[in-house]
Amino acid sequence: MHTKANWQPSPASIAAANVTLLAQSLGIDTFERLHEWTVAHPADFWEKTVERLGIVFASPPQTILDITSGTDKPRWMVGATLNIVSSCFTARPDATAVKYTRDGGLHTLTYADLRRRVDEVANGLVAAGYGEGSRIAIAMPMTIESVYAYLAIVAIGGAVVSIADSFAADEIAVRLGITRTDAVITQDVIHRTGKQLPMYDKVVAAGAAHVILIETGAAMTLRDGDVAWTSILGNEAPFQPVVTDPSHHINMLFSSGTTGEPKAIPWSQLTPIKAAADGHYHQDIHEGDVVAWPTNLGWMMGPWLIFGSFINEATMALHDDAPTTESFVRFVEEASVSILGVVPSIVAAWRAHGLLDDVDLSAVRVLSSTGEASNADDMTWLMERTQAPVIEYCGGTEIGGGYISGTVVQPAVASTFSTPVLGIGMTILDEDGEETENGEVFLVPPSIGLSTELLNRDHAQVYYEGVPDYPVQLRRHGDQMERLANGYYRAHGRVDDTMNLGGIKVSSAEIERALEETPGVAELAAIAVAPPKGGPSQLVIYVVPQPGFDATDTWPDAMQHAIRTNLNPLFKIRDVVSVETLPRTASAKVMRRSLRSDYDDRQRSHAP
Repeated sequence: MHTKANWQPSPASIAAANVTLLAQSLGIDTFERLHEWTVAHPADFWEKTVERLGIVFASPPQTILDITSGTDKPRWMVGATLNIVSSCFTARPDATAVKYTRDGGLHTLTYADLRRRVDEVANGLVAAGYGEGSRIAIAMPMTIESVYAYLAIVAIGGAVVSIADSFAADEIAVRLGITRTDAVITQDVIHRTGKQLPMYDKVVAAGAAHVILIETGAAMTLRDGDVAWTSILGNEAPFQPVVTDPSHHINMLFSSGTTGEPKAIPWSQLTPIKAAADGHYHQDIHEGDVVAWPTNLGWMMGPWLIFGSFINEATMALHDDAPTTESFVRFVEEASVSILGVVPSIVAAWRAHGLLDDVDLSAVRVLSSTGEASNADDMTWLMERTQAPVIEYCGGTEIGGGYISGTVVQPAVASTFSTPVLGIGMTILDEDGEETENGEVFLVPPSIGLSTELLNRDHAQVYYEGVPDYPVQLRRHGDQMERLANGYYRAHGRVDDTMNLGGIKVSSAEIERALEETPGVAELAAIAVAPPKGGPSQLVIYVVPQPGFDATDTWPDAMQHAIRTNLNPLFKIRDVVSVETLPRTASAKVMRRSLRSDYDDRQRSHAP
């Protein structure tokens, strides 16, 4: 177990850090006391944060926080009106807003350029009949056009429906149905690692009623009623963002629970403040930083990247190919990326293929890892290679960012977290509801960013029903976390049946539904297991075969094909295990903890 610091902050980095400047303004002398203050005084903390971030209000709040209905039902910025897009354009107009690749070249946009493009799309959407309350999906990679579209939809008072481009048509259809989407913005095909993958055809197969198509050069015949992206552009007149209440929905994102249908989580106008605040305090984003994070809008880190970059007056960096390619690391060098977000599986690929051997990453001053559990050896290698800290970052779509992380003012220890995030309290409890060093994480509301509603579930039931008695109101989150002897924390995955595969949350039920037609299968259960040496969760399928059927050798390929076709090609099966029965509770629920324990035993028994 790694507990020794891999990186130590210098006096200069501590002095320049945003958290240091916040602490100094409050007369607080340690980071630990600063965190305590932010939890004890949430209204004061968020008022100070809104001021530091330069959030633009059309009408200022009369009250920062109202918890008369309970800390689980807070009202933030009471009396205020705003459009959060206005807070994305407080930087100097001539400052660089975006660096992006296209056709092998590096391009830049100033904030003035970006504003004109967003205004052009917003004017086009309004002319096409969309406006306040419209729900428009974006199902495509994280490109410069998707950024224009995202900000324009929010500017007109609409809500973005975020859909990962990797999902199969059936899963896209589920998400469009839950949100009753009015239109979908997508592109003809995806160009990735030399391959051409269908996108428009998937969206059509998903039953999208209306499509706005971004053409990248593929020959494509549009359905009647669908329109080309270029046809809605043309009017570059300044667009005045539609001003609404802070609780107005701007984004619908999805996070799987323990049932087959994904939870639909609406982000309000306040959620971007949480994302930008985390970037400000924990990734230490400053004006002029260049921020790259391989992601897309179907994952919360896509919107996080938009708001974390622009509200902090930084430059967002976008690459048009897979992050595991040499072209990506060359892009990081050429774009002078200073804040580089990673997913652990990407780091493993860089290390395995020597992709960082011949690049100059001296501009990188902060790395941050999220999406899945990281491997300590890989993160140690990355910090040695870059001489920069890896800020581990864990949270969720329903948080709008993180609840536990690191900072640039504390030593970085590979694959561990140094602190709960500013503004959020947490505790770790055992199965009896008692405080423990290794157990389930519960959050302490209120905090800006924490969801207060779900589109297709009972929010109170999901997050608050049945939580342990405690001196303050607790909110269920579901991660298992261990507090180490040095005061840092290590993540141990989910305590429920939700998996995190390749940075995407998915329920066991979704996996099982995709595999239920596999020949010879009587019953099956999907679990996520941690590799023996740590790292991202891996998928294991337990199968009870039909009587007289033995397809152990063919199941792995058949199941992988089913997942690739019906769910998501990014989900890879590690192993298929045949058993006589599945362990179940008295209420007939599959005991996945028992399966994980069984798999651990099998691995140990086969270890050399």
